[in-house]
Amino acid sequence: MNDTTADWRAVFPSLRDKRVIVTGGGSGIGAGLVEAFARQGARVAFVDVAEADSRALVERLADADHVPVFRRLDLTDIDALRTAFAELQATLGGIDVLVNNAANDDRHTIADVTPAYWDERMNVNLRHQFFAAQAVIPAMKAAGGGSIVNFGSISWHLGLEDLILYQTAKAAIEGMTRSLARDLGRDNIRVNAVVPGNVKTPRQEKWYTPEGEAEIVAAQCLDGRIMPADVAALVLFLAADDARMCTGHNYWMDAGWR
Repeated sequence: MNDTTADWRAVFPSLRDKRVIVTGGGSGIGAGLVEAFARQGARVAFVDVAEADSRALVERLADADHVPVFRRLDLTDIDALRTAFAELQATLGGIDVLVNNAANDDRHTIADVTPAYWDERMNVNLRHQFFAAQAVIPAMKAAGGGSIVNFGSISWHLGLEDLILYQTAKAAIEGMTRSLARDLGRDNIRVNAVVPGNVKTPRQEKWYTPEGEAEIVAAQCLDGRIMPADVAALVLFLAADDARMCTGHNYWMDAGWR
C-alpha cells in the first residue's frame, strides 16, 4: 500500500448518497476530504475562498457519481454563511454530515497581537465552526440525526511556538465539541473532533525545510508523512453509520507524534 493510490481504502456503504458539507474544501486536507466523500458516492458540497483551486478540484472529480458542488464563501461573514448553508442544504436536499475543516495557521508572536488581530483570528479559526453547526442542526434533527466533525490541532497539545491565537482557538474547539455532543446526543447527532498531526500539504511545506520535516518524522512513532487521504479515512469513519456510538471525543491522526 502507498500514499498515492486508494485501492486499499475502506468503503462505507452508509455514506453513499449522504449529504455532506465540507468547509475549506478547496485545497490541502479539505480537498482530500471532498475527494474521499465523493469517491464514496456521497453528495458533497464545499465552501472555500480559494476559487481557482476549488474549481480545479470540481473538474478533477467530474467522473464522480455525484460531482461536488462548490460555493465561494468567506466564513468570517456569518450572514453569508447562513445564506450559503441554506442554499447548499436546499441543493443537496438536506444535510447528514458537516465537516468543519477550514482554518488558517499563520504564525505570529505575542507582541504582534492586537485586539483587532485577536478577533480576526478567532473568527477565522473558531467562530464559524459553531455557526456552521448551528446552521445544519435543524435539518439534522428533522432527518433523525447526523454527524458533525470538527477539526482541532495537535499544535496546542505540543505547545508549538508562534501560534498562540491558533492554538487558543483549536483548544476551544475541543471544548465546543464536547458541549455540542452533550446537547445534541438525544437527537442522534454525533459530534467529534479530529486532531491531525503534521499533514503534508503545499501550505505546510512552506513552513518546513526538509530538515524540519525529518525532525517531525523522528518525533513520530511511525515513519512517513501523514497525507490528506489518511486524515480523510478517519473522517469517513466518523461520518459513517459504523461510528454510530462514537461522540464527544477527540480522534488522533498524528502517527504517534504527541
